[in-house]
Amino acid sequence: MPQETQVGGEFVVSLRVGYPIQAAMDTDDVADTLNYAQLFQLVKQQMEIPSKLIEHVAGRIVKAIQQQFPQVSSVHLRITKTNPPMGADCKGAGVEVNIEY
Repeated sequence: MPQETQVGGEFVVSLRVGYPIQAAMDTDDVADTLNYAQLFQLVKQQMEIPSKLIEHVAGRIVKAIQQQFPQVSSVHLRITKTNPPMGADCKGAGVEVNIEY
């Protein structure tokens, strides 16, 4: 809605990423795992870009993860807009994306 573009909204993002974990389990070397701080920054950056649809934001996040972390084998992403302006008493409305590579 037009007012949402001006005032923004609050969102809850849940992200689960699958990747080959065996090397990290064997080596205890940080180079063999995903950098969670980088994943967080990626999601944060995408969430800061104004968009009309949270589906579009979800698509951008998935594409960015694919590009930055090619070793990823799955992405499970949920974006929920809390208190959406739709005249219903609910905890939120959102989208969920589950992709296996």
